[in-house]
Amino acid sequence: MQNIDIKEVLSDGQKLSGTTVNVCGWIRTARDSKTMAFLALNDGTSLKHLQIVIDKNNFSADALSAFMKNGASVSVVGKVVPAMKEGEFEINAESVELLGDCPLDYPLQKKYHTMEYLRTIPHLRVRTNTMNAMLRVRSKLSFAIHRFFQENGYVYIHTPIITGSDCEGAGEIFRVTTQEYKDAMKAADEEDYIAKDFFKRKAGLTVSGQLEGEVAAMAMGKIYTFGPTFRAENSNTPRHAAEFWQVEPEVAFAKLPDIIEIATKMIKYIIKAVIDECPDELAFFENAFEKGLREKLQKVVDSDFQVLDYADAIEILKKSGQQFQYPVEWGLDLQSEHERYITEQVFNKPVFVINYPKHIKSFYMKQNDDGKTVAATDLLVPGVGEIIGCSEREADYDKLKQAMVDKGLNVADYTYYLDLRKYGSVPHSGFGLGLERILMYVTGIGNIRDVQLYARTAGDLMV
Repeated sequence: MQNIDIKEVLSDGQKLSGTTVNVCGWIRTARDSKTMAFLALNDGTSLKHLQIVIDKNNFSADALSAFMKNGASVSVVGKVVPAMKEGEFEINAESVELLGDCPLDYPLQKKYHTMEYLRTIPHLRVRTNTMNAMLRVRSKLSFAIHRFFQENGYVYIHTPIITGSDCEGAGEIFRVTTQEYKDAMKAADEEDYIAKDFFKRKAGLTVSGQLEGEVAAMAMGKIYTFGPTFRAENSNTPRHAAEFWQVEPEVAFAKLPDIIEIATKMIKYIIKAVIDECPDELAFFENAFEKGLREKLQKVVDSDFQVLDYADAIEILKKSGQQFQYPVEWGLDLQSEHERYITEQVFNKPVFVINYPKHIKSFYMKQNDDGKTVAATDLLVPGVGEIIGCSEREADYDKLKQAMVDKGLNVADYTYYLDLRKYGSVPHSGFGLGLERILMYVTGIGNIRDVQLYARTAGDLMV
């Protein structure tokens, strides 16, 4: 008999009631009584478990001892019947086949484990309710991102993962080489060492698909990239990871107000998708991680986003009377504590902070007429801080080249990028949204390590 998804039994129990079905899954809990036994079975298709009811008179003691184990995998054939709780259904087992045994040292014996402990067993923590719910939301969120851009006429572009340039200019890139470590350590002549390498030049993992995305936008008009990016930033905060997924649209003929409008529509669209498509998961996260989560998300969907000039943000922070850990002065970047104060204490909704000082932002951002600021914005949200970095791109050849020189970049590495300003340059804008950051926001999970299958952070490469 072909097995069916547990989700189908849970959602279509009324239709299946009285029929015999085959389900497979892993035992989350096993309970025993004098004449009956109960298994909570999960196959990954649903956050909820399916109860399997076993009449012990129909099974030998040896058979029961073989499969009454947390973590074991089984195949169950039985009849779908109404459960004690109205509207729910369970299965009266007729036969149970052990597919995979699980010894008593299975690390997930207890019902509750700390997130810190679960990070030590990433290959098994995926079987917990938290990871089950998170991965399901991550999947729906990712699909909603694709759907938003596809429905609005964007072309999905695959940009290189191995690149010869550093988009952010911060030098926080992972080097890609075919040379042995010992050879690199012994090399007295760097040029000779590079000449023997695979690409014959320095290469690294991409920190952003933006620069290549701009190339595509100059031909296709509206494009987006969505893939893994890498930052060799030695940071151990709950918001930073060395490997993460990022969506980056680039839009020709769009100025800063245009891209702000696009970002607003996208955020509202994808959050609404999670609200509509993941009700069980959000209920779980609200109970386990963040009270009022669903109300918070609905407020984002319903509210107008605030637009605030960086200079005004600095004045608000200075006059707040708050004792911040980091100083507040014009020309300094906003820290997480500043961002959260603005969004949580002042406006209580998402805020676009615009017109940052040019010396704290990347070389590619359009310089404003004041000569001091750039047409850039960060979207700040309550509970997290920045989730989107956004800007109009500098379209003037000379200004862009000078910005590269001022930032200490090797202009020769960006010849192709300058060519975009030489041959038919147009105003254009884009932004980057870290998938893990928005996932933290919609789930209430407070650490980026817990919204990835395998976390990649400084000093942590378990698998």
